[in-house]
Amino acid sequence: MNTSTDISTRSIKTRRIKFRYPAGSLDRHYVQGDLVMSHVVAMLSAVFPEGEEYFIRSVRHFSDEIADPVLKKQVAGFIGQEVTHGREHRELNARLQEMGYPTAYVDRVTIRALGHFTRFLPPYWNLAVTAALEHYTATLAETLLTDPRAQELLGTSEVRSMLLWHALEESEHRAVAFDVYQTAGGTERTRVWSMRLISAGFVFGTIFHTVMSLSRDRAAYNPLRLLRSIAALRNSPFLTRSVIRRLFTYNRPGFHPDDVDNAELIAHWNTRLFGEHGQLAGNLGISTKPSV
Repeated sequence: MNTSTDISTRSIKTRRIKFRYPAGSLDRHYVQGDLVMSHVVAMLSAVFPEGEEYFIRSVRHFSDEIADPVLKKQVAGFIGQEVTHGREHRELNARLQEMGYPTAYVDRVTIRALGHFTRFLPPYWNLAVTAALEHYTATLAETLLTDPRAQELLGTSEVRSMLLWHALEESEHRAVAFDVYQTAGGTERTRVWSMRLISAGFVFGTIFHTVMSLSRDRAAYNPLRLLRSIAALRNSPFLTRSVIRRLFTYNRPGFHPDDVDNAELIAHWNTRLFGEHGQLAGNLGISTKPSV
């Protein structure tokens, strides 16, 4: 396996954590009142529960081929984190559904689509797709963690807290599926082509579901508000040239997720969120320990 960093230096923790969204605790357009971004975030959240299940299935299929005990431990941490992500996004999605976002419909569509992937694609392709999508989530996650503008978009709601936690853990385990893919003998050709195909599907799916969700929102029929919100996307911290360049570095020969060092970023946010006086220390359960 050719990696740019020593995987033994990674710490992937399965945190017992819980977020709550009491009725009335979220504004209808909870992303700082931004119409379009509120729907984009809701639609991304809607695909996460089944997406996490798909990632787990794809990685677990190759668990017997992993001889390295360190990588085995990393896989256990990856699975533990993804299970928790799915559970917490289902909680958020239920609240968003009550607020008028079609998260349940998108969840059903995602279950069917990824079920077909698992059934009809070869296991190597499912693992390659997982590694590619993990690159997407890690890139967006680290944009959230590094760009104050991205953090400001989420205000002070429980959604902000949940997404910061999710972003931290995506950064922690960003290379696990990729390393399993390499260990299992996945080829560079399949890795790159899976990313090209998934990029098209990811962008189209996000746009389609966002438009569908907006069509159910009366506020979207105010042309001035809608156009102002669409225009604001040009300055979105998630659509900058640097973010797009980083996404496409995945297609470079010899790429590895750890080519970009995120150790200091992870340490900073671990302290900020889960240190002695961390912002989310109160959301944790009895213990926080590494998976074994």
